[in-house]
Amino acid sequence: MGLLKKIFGGSAEPKEEKVLPWQQLNSLEQLNEIEKRSATKTQFIFKHSTRCGISRMVINQFVSMYKLDLNADLYYLDLLSYRDVSNEVGYKFQVMHQSPQLLVIKNGVAVAHASHGAINDMDLDRFI
Repeated sequence: MGLLKKIFGGSAEPKEEKVLPWQQLNSLEQLNEIEKRSATKTQFIFKHSTRCGISRMVINQFVSMYKLDLNADLYYLDLLSYRDVSNEVGYKFQVMHQSPQLLVIKNGVAVAHASHGAINDMDLDRFI
């Protein structure tokens, strides 16, 4: 078994998982709060489909690349469980729905958004 672990990269020590400061986005009322808070602090909304392999891959890449020192609030939206909230995000911030999708909210408006692989190409530092 030791040889197989060496060949396939297994390790006896578990990897530490990076944990992001996600805030669950699960109510319509939170959107008004996000809009208000965006006047003084950048707000990120990550829309994730829990049934989509591409969405899972993108969110895993996002987590590994996200800089924990960013001065922003980070919201996670399970769009399948909270479809009404997902629909309202698109309407309120005038962004066509996609999944996965990241929205950057400043001063009450979406100043940037990306979907799929383009999410991880965004330079989030420039929006802080």
